[in-house]
Amino acid sequence: MTNAIRPATPADLPLIARFIRDLAEYEKLAHEVRFDETVLEQHLFGARPMAEVVIGEIDGEPQGFALFFHNFSTFEGRPGIYLEDLFVRPTARGSGLGKALLLHLAALAQDRGCARLEWSVLDWNAPSIGFYKSLGAKPMDEWTVMRVDGPVLAQLAAQSRASIAQS
Repeated sequence: MTNAIRPATPADLPLIARFIRDLAEYEKLAHEVRFDETVLEQHLFGARPMAEVVIGEIDGEPQGFALFFHNFSTFEGRPGIYLEDLFVRPTARGSGLGKALLLHLAALAQDRGCARLEWSVLDWNAPSIGFYKSLGAKPMDEWTVMRVDGPVLAQLAAQSRASIAQS
């Protein structure tokens, strides 16, 4: 069994979409998947990509992926990599592919001069938490993820536009 990691190409878009849907199903969040593949393609492979994807293969067959993007640490004064999604098909778990994907991102972070590699994990996902801890990852329990989206995001943006218009 040979693991390989390669950058995704636009031809991989249907595969990436399937992996995202499979991950959402595993995380019991399939009802939240709303992406349009054309828009996803633009953000991954367009003129100004917002994220990158690597595909993990076992014996030449795609079995997982990692989707990531750069963030920035003001305290470090350097960029970091934020791993948005890591997924390995259930039949390929235990093959070392998940570890290979994380090691690839760690090397990429080092090569790009990043200060850190970060990600979030659902608090009920004990197998993943155990796996990440076994690699030396530390939970950041003192931090709470905050989010605005949908109508709230639109409302805040409208407030900003109204404020600018009045200036």
